[in-house]
Amino acid sequence: MQTSLKISAADMAATHRERFYSMFDLEGADNAIVVMRGGSVEHRYDTDFELPFRQESRFWYLTGVSEPDYSAIFVPKTGECHLFAPKREASYAVWNGRIRSQEDIQALYKPDALHYSDAMQSVIDELAPDRIFTGAEGDLAALGVGAPEGCEIDHRSVIDILTLCRLYKTEGELERLRFANKANCDAHHAVLRSVRPDAWEYQMKGVLEGTLMQRGLQFPAYNGIYASGTNSAILHYVVNNQQMGDGELFLIDSGYEFEGYGADLTRTWPVNGVFSDVQREMYSIVLEMQKRTIAATRPGVKMEDLHFLACRTLLEGLLEGGYVKGSVEDLMAQNIFALFFPHGLGHFLGLDVHDPGGYPKGVDRIDRPGVRFLRSRRELESGMVITIEPGFYMIPALLGPAFDDPTQSSFLNRSKLEPLLDFGGIRIEDNLVLNDSDMGHENMTSLVKEIDEIEAIMKDAKGVRG
Repeated sequence: MQTSLKISAADMAATHRERFYSMFDLEGADNAIVVMRGGSVEHRYDTDFELPFRQESRFWYLTGVSEPDYSAIFVPKTGECHLFAPKREASYAVWNGRIRSQEDIQALYKPDALHYSDAMQSVIDELAPDRIFTGAEGDLAALGVGAPEGCEIDHRSVIDILTLCRLYKTEGELERLRFANKANCDAHHAVLRSVRPDAWEYQMKGVLEGTLMQRGLQFPAYNGIYASGTNSAILHYVVNNQQMGDGELFLIDSGYEFEGYGADLTRTWPVNGVFSDVQREMYSIVLEMQKRTIAATRPGVKMEDLHFLACRTLLEGLLEGGYVKGSVEDLMAQNIFALFFPHGLGHFLGLDVHDPGGYPKGVDRIDRPGVRFLRSRRELESGMVITIEPGFYMIPALLGPAFDDPTQSSFLNRSKLEPLLDFGGIRIEDNLVLNDSDMGHENMTSLVKEIDEIEAIMKDAKGVRG
């Protein structure tokens, strides 16, 4: 697929290595090296069926290598990158296509030194390290190499350093994230125009995947959710095999990767193209939750503060509608919000849909209903990329016990809530880049979410279908 990316994968990886090296504390280990193993092709259980290969994220971050069976040695003191390519037998070309020459590999990935994999032990011996950092315990054994006598082995520090590196996106990463968001927004728009009564959830998955495949995005960033009716209240519903009914809601939470960087988008639409009164009411509450939290998203804010803002906004809306009773303060104190919004507001996004780094060392989860599932308690800074995804759900497994609980039930208007137990759920999710602008962020997600816009598009699509 032709794109207008300004920064190649190899140049982006070189920038990442510079950041990586700058974070090492080499005191007492001047000759330290880092040994990392890339991913390999995996198979379906006990068969020869190859699963689609997707590179291990940390290795991809530092090398830009998207192929299997590569490994690398990084030398923080000198800034060198030694890349080790698999030496393919001639038969490989018969089954898998042309074998890359060393010249091709060098031009593509631009390492400081290129070797075949069987040379790794000799390179380690030549470097004579006094400490070896690895990407994971067992990497040295898996690569068939050993450490020099007396050499210290560290299996953890690299992961901590890379987690910190990956929190702050480089320009090359932002290019790819923006491209992924644009392509995924277009695909979600195609699904919006396809939603109708009696269609099947998996058909909507087919529309999204087909649209993205045409644009060259072949890998899902996560297992997509295509949920209608009561399925839309199942937070990680992935069966996607129900026929959509007139009067139901349809929730789509799906995103595909571009060069490893994904989008994570969620929208909720009326299957018949028109929100009912109660659907409109609840959707408006969730949209207000998202608008307020997005407006408050900027460097210096903590994710838990944004989450609590979303919770308060939810309770204000439910109070106004007569679904809950009491004051917002009392409802917050009793965690009533968690009955309707039991997950965290958002998470970091990058090479992984749930990018690492949400909890700095020494920061624990808040042991409180709903809040304990927050994926981050880190203070936001410029360069970070996050999702904002508030929701409202009618989940019988949560509301049933609450109706029977003397304390919680005193805050619930059971006569208004019980008829909605088959309502399903609503979630709206955008992807934001934190920056130093007056707004404090850039919203990469351009997909429509206003009620009037959604209904107008669905009406037009219905007219085209006839």
